[in-house]
Amino acid sequence: MLAKKISISQSLIIIIISLFSLSCLFPFIMVISGSLSTEKDIINYGYSLWPHHVTFDSYRILFLGSNRIIDAYGISILVTVAGTIMSVFVTSMGAYVMARRSFKYRNILSVYVIITMLFNGGLVPWYIICVHYLDLKDSLWALILPMLANAFNMFLIRNFMHSIPEEINESAKMDGAGEFKIFYKLIMPLSLPVLATVGLFVALSYWNDWFLGLMFIDKQELQPLQLLLRTLVSNVEFLKSSSNASAMQRISAQIPSESIKMALTVVTIGPIVFLYPFVQRYFVKGLMVGAVKG
Repeated sequence: MLAKKISISQSLIIIIISLFSLSCLFPFIMVISGSLSTEKDIINYGYSLWPHHVTFDSYRILFLGSNRIIDAYGISILVTVAGTIMSVFVTSMGAYVMARRSFKYRNILSVYVIITMLFNGGLVPWYIICVHYLDLKDSLWALILPMLANAFNMFLIRNFMHSIPEEINESAKMDGAGEFKIFYKLIMPLSLPVLATVGLFVALSYWNDWFLGLMFIDKQELQPLQLLLRTLVSNVEFLKSSSNASAMQRISAQIPSESIKMALTVVTIGPIVFLYPFVQRYFVKGLMVGAVKG
């Protein structure tokens, strides 16, 4: 009887979670539907799960400059992949130092990292340092270096590393391993769940970033995807809001601005949606252990 009750309760939980999961798909379906709808249908009927009249005009307009979009895609993919790998490696090294109980100054270093979360020098000094001292203007490094280390992610990894027994480090040292070898060969493989979690956070930040490109990139061939698409949306909004020239009004009336926004969302969200299933099995474990331990 008890087994039967447990089975029924588990079935109810599965049904509820399945219904909730399906409900989470509705926004994505509405975005895809909006990107395939005409501007008139969106104005008259709003967003729906199925377009009243299917059209690919928003995608045609979006890919008029297909060469620039492809180049911007390549820049964003390169920056995301390189930035994520470098950021996870640098952040985990800092976390490893703070997690080592034998390190004399780990508390001082932790306080220093916390201060960076609470205070900053301001936008203008930051820009002067990046442009005049680090010479990052019109460089791919400008899209990578400013977000290379994150204090929150460092503490998340540090808390996870606290759960790794200190005896592992001591036994490795007895075998003649140095600190870097212990970190690279032992600690990083054992910290894979939290590293995958932080890697997803960092990849999202790099992929969705347009601010660094706006601040440091003037060359069109170095613009990331998000900046290019933001510029396109701004141009469409300018045409739609212009009331000085009748020619502009006629042009803007033919531009499906709302469906273009939905198409932009579809274009930009794709790689991240495909990335998540590969790190999902590590995500919950790494986030929970990294947030609780320590």
